[in-house]
Amino acid sequence: MNWEVVIGLEVHTQLATKSKIFSAASTAYGAEPNTQASLVDLGYPGVLPVLNEEVVHMAAMFGLAVNATVAQRSVFARKNYFYPDLPKGYQISQYELPIVEHGELFITDADGNDKRIGITRAHLEEDAGKSIHEGLDTSSGIDLNRAGTPLLEIVSEPDIRSAKEAVAYMRKIHTIVRYLGISDGNMQEGSFRCDANVSVRPQGQEEFGTRTEIKNLNSFRFVERAIYYEIVRQIEMLEDGGAVVQETRLYDSDKDETRSMRSKEEANDYRYFPDPDLLPVEISDDYIETVRGQLPELPDQKQQRFEDAHGIKKDDAAQLTVSRPLADYFETAVAATEASPQLVANWVVGDLSGALNRDGLDIGDSRISAEDLAGLVTRIHDNTISGKIAKQVFEAMWGGEGTADEIIESKGLRQITDSSAIEAVVDKVIEANPGQVAEYKAGKEKLIGFFVGQVMKETGGQANPGQVNKILKDKLSG
Repeated sequence: MNWEVVIGLEVHTQLATKSKIFSAASTAYGAEPNTQASLVDLGYPGVLPVLNEEVVHMAAMFGLAVNATVAQRSVFARKNYFYPDLPKGYQISQYELPIVEHGELFITDADGNDKRIGITRAHLEEDAGKSIHEGLDTSSGIDLNRAGTPLLEIVSEPDIRSAKEAVAYMRKIHTIVRYLGISDGNMQEGSFRCDANVSVRPQGQEEFGTRTEIKNLNSFRFVERAIYYEIVRQIEMLEDGGAVVQETRLYDSDKDETRSMRSKEEANDYRYFPDPDLLPVEISDDYIETVRGQLPELPDQKQQRFEDAHGIKKDDAAQLTVSRPLADYFETAVAATEASPQLVANWVVGDLSGALNRDGLDIGDSRISAEDLAGLVTRIHDNTISGKIAKQVFEAMWGGEGTADEIIESKGLRQITDSSAIEAVVDKVIEANPGQVAEYKAGKEKLIGFFVGQVMKETGGQANPGQVNKILKDKLSG
């Protein structure tokens, strides 16, 4: 039987405010446990929450960035449930009237086509605390520092059809919130995580299958692996005559499997009701338009501009716009050289990105500035060095040996462009290889690569490749 996968993601984005959503307590990461939890966050009697205006602004920015409706009236509700790290016994969230509804974004599917993924809603809520198990053999600890941290929960439509599409969607959300500056998106610190709802159904069936929810996935790799495992598990279970149970599951990255956490009824009774301590959030058309005017150039817009204005290939433009700092680095380099933007792009998405990944660095920590990379590309453009020599220069620059010009001069890497000097080497190579010359003249023209290699070997790789090719072809056809 052919199966269709149906996936919906709930992405939890921690908003980059300095204080919590309903209190003045700090949101800074890494403090000692229970040192940043105020009485408001803990729900002590007699305290009242006060809404942080900045979270409304950030939510509106996100809504407009994904072509959603930003509600002029939204309401906070109490979501009632017991959990050890939720001392109030309820979480303040939004239910019936969220601040953002009916958005969309586009990903590239497996066939290279744009695919629309609907966004059902994005609502504001406070985070709960955190249970600590590490180093505690027979008990769990509770750290309430995270309680009250502002979250934007972004809920997709069930439009995703594979684990790879899920990752592409999540990456797109991650890119957008970082472009907007509303979240640092740090997955290691828990600033960006998701729950995945996964089900399968026979191909062509309209009714959804029974879904399971995989909780708290905090890396793109884990999202893909967990969903893939769950798809295989559900299909195998159904094909063996069993039934999928609706439940919440956890992903064990060490074993690369999901395991049951708790059963989940058709609908949990959280007894939502409007929070009596918080007024409805009302915003005007003017406010929304002001926020719209403050939006930065978004990734899709920037990618299209790179393609149209700079002539960058689509795949390269997509890579260059994955993060705002990377896009800024590229544009700074382009402005600092007369070389083609595509040549700059080749070096940014190629050697530079490779070096960053190899050393585990972000673009902001690059050992080569945008201006210095432009200097290297300029020397390729004006034929001072070849592309092959440029790689040697790049590694020296990465190692802190100086600028491209300094390294070229100190190591004697300047490209040989003197035609007479190249011609002399070509003559030497032809004379030393009469057998290959005869084969070439007999029609084995692929041997041109052999001759080029010999000339480059004789010149230490410093002869201009274009000139070498031309002179060789002229000599061998004579």
